[in-house]
Amino acid sequence: MVFRRSALALAGLLTVLPALAADTLPAPIAAVEARGLTIVGSFEAPAGLKGYAGQIQGQPVALYLTADGQHVLVGTLLDAKGQDLTSAPLDKLVNGPRNQAAWQTLGESAWVVDGNPKAPRIIYVFTDPECPYCHRFWQQARPWVEAGKVQLRHVMVGIIREESPDESAAVLAAADPAKALDAHQHGYRQPGYAMDTSGITEAARQQVEANNDMMTELGIHATPAIYYQEADGTVRTVMGLPQGDKVEEVMGSPKP
Repeated sequence: MVFRRSALALAGLLTVLPALAADTLPAPIAAVEARGLTIVGSFEAPAGLKGYAGQIQGQPVALYLTADGQHVLVGTLLDAKGQDLTSAPLDKLVNGPRNQAAWQTLGESAWVVDGNPKAPRIIYVFTDPECPYCHRFWQQARPWVEAGKVQLRHVMVGIIREESPDESAAVLAAADPAKALDAHQHGYRQPGYAMDTSGITEAARQQVEANNDMMTELGIHATPAIYYQEADGTVRTVMGLPQGDKVEEVMGSPKP
């Protein structure tokens, strides 16, 4: 089963975080914004500082205006105990709204279902057929998928190797994309295995290109890139292969 997004979905990612008007910003903050950073909000900070949350190329950035209003510090603020004082406001002002918008857009992208359509937990993962870590994540998820607890939605992309775009397009163009992807994962790196890409359609190629573009707009540069939703609706992300306890956190339950 393949699901396809509307043509306007990606554009929504670009407008989800409204920028603060440049004429309302202190001069040092406006100067940084003029270099390509988008300021989306402000927050309280200690020691007379005022925090500003921004993003550039899909990545969150914190700025701190000094008490005299004449200087700006860029980066992570730590307290005397080494605790990070920056992540929480960035999550609230940048990552949270961006991830919620991404969740909606992912639902309208070209993805392949892997697991029970009625599974209580949905996980979107940007998958490249030639990515060894995508394959390992597929293996990690098998106990939850086979138990009906998790449904993976593979957003097919082609960025790892020259043959990646055609292989993703072949999966999307298959009569049964879920079966095609499953066969590939079982055959991956096995002696004599090669994916049949003879049935690629132009529509499937365009879907892969659109998914690649979506990765870029989201500031994602590697696979697997994972999106999952907590019980309270909060959307979380993991970039790369989950390790240790993070696996069960992503899957939403202990290993079956």
